[in-house]
Amino acid sequence: MSGDGHALRVVPTPCRACGATGLVEVLDLGSTPVANALVPADRLDTVDPTYPLALALCERCALAQLTESLPGEALFDADYPYFSSFAPAVVEHARRHVEGLVARRGLGPESLVLEIASNDGYLLQHARAHGVRVLGVDPSAGPAAAAEAAGIPTVCDFLTPELARRLVAEHGRADVVVANNVAAHVPDLDGFVEALATCVADDGVVTVENPWVRDLVQRTEFDTIYHEHHSYLSCTAISRVAERHGLHLVDVEHFPDLHGGTLRWTLARSGEPTPAVADHLALEDELGLGTRAFYGGLAARTHTVQRDLRALLTSLRAEGATVAAYGAAAKGVTMLVTSGIGADLVDYVVDRSPHKQGMHLPGARIPVEPVEVLPERRPDFVLVLAWNFVAEIARQQRDYLEAGGRFIVPVPSPRVLTADDLLRGSDQ
Repeated sequence: MSGDGHALRVVPTPCRACGATGLVEVLDLGSTPVANALVPADRLDTVDPTYPLALALCERCALAQLTESLPGEALFDADYPYFSSFAPAVVEHARRHVEGLVARRGLGPESLVLEIASNDGYLLQHARAHGVRVLGVDPSAGPAAAAEAAGIPTVCDFLTPELARRLVAEHGRADVVVANNVAAHVPDLDGFVEALATCVADDGVVTVENPWVRDLVQRTEFDTIYHEHHSYLSCTAISRVAERHGLHLVDVEHFPDLHGGTLRWTLARSGEPTPAVADHLALEDELGLGTRAFYGGLAARTHTVQRDLRALLTSLRAEGATVAAYGAAAKGVTMLVTSGIGADLVDYVVDRSPHKQGMHLPGARIPVEPVEVLPERRPDFVLVLAWNFVAEIARQQRDYLEAGGRFIVPVPSPRVLTADDLLRGSDQ
């Protein structure tokens, strides 16, 4: 692996934000399947195609990114299984986001909220409840159809500068453009930000949420790297690409417990930045977040997590313990596949989404079961692949934990947690 003291490989891939060549590879995760390409039972005799998965840094604009990208159609097809509404914490976070926007921006019936990657309408439903006009854009047919069925008008397509111009011609410019957990998913970040700038009104705002690359590196959240995530974002990188399209970073909010550490950037054509903007940019500069040195130990720490998790599960199985997993999440596929963990070490994974149940994780080929089987089968240990929701999962599985069940949380280092560890103070 690169980034552990050996010479770093320079790759010729042009930066997807600024176009610079000579990216520095900082972590090579080998070749993995598409994380959300769940395998149905009648295709278990096939071989999952795999693709290179490596992280590199552009030292000119500070954007961390994959060295190779798959086309969007290969990642977000009609069978795309992620539906946001099955993650209660995400829905609640979206509700609070909308409440704040309505209050601060004075949104009403004449306003338009446009959400990019609107999924199944999990966020726009809250804006519509306030009588605000809404429009969603999402390329995945399943979630888009669910949104339409819920009364959320949705354009099933990828946002491009061309589509942005058509949306403006048909609907006008938006007072608020929301782009949650999508900027990382687009191969052409520069073109995507151009499209956002096209869609927003002169006095409007764009809010962009994505995990903070600082937290990824410092907490060894390597499993959040998969083919859907083309970019790994920072205030510095977002500010620089936005400036090229007439947008300025005017606010930053940090949500440390959301998706392993998420930032919300607010962009506008004008306006005085809040003190948080200068504070975050100064912190990133102090950390050297745009330099290869910041990523120096990531590969070695990643290898340690992979080795220790595999050793822990191997030891538990040798002792006769039963092990299940929670969350058929994309990050779980990266964790399992790159750690060499499969159905020999984990019996099954449970998930709340019926769109995933009955399928198998790609690469690992572990079956996905309904959450309800946990209290029935009572495995000795549950590996929490969706560790970003561990507090919520612990509350849902209180009976399992209080009956002696134990969770294994893999990052920043594998550890076994009991009911006392997870539920202490949760009722306060």
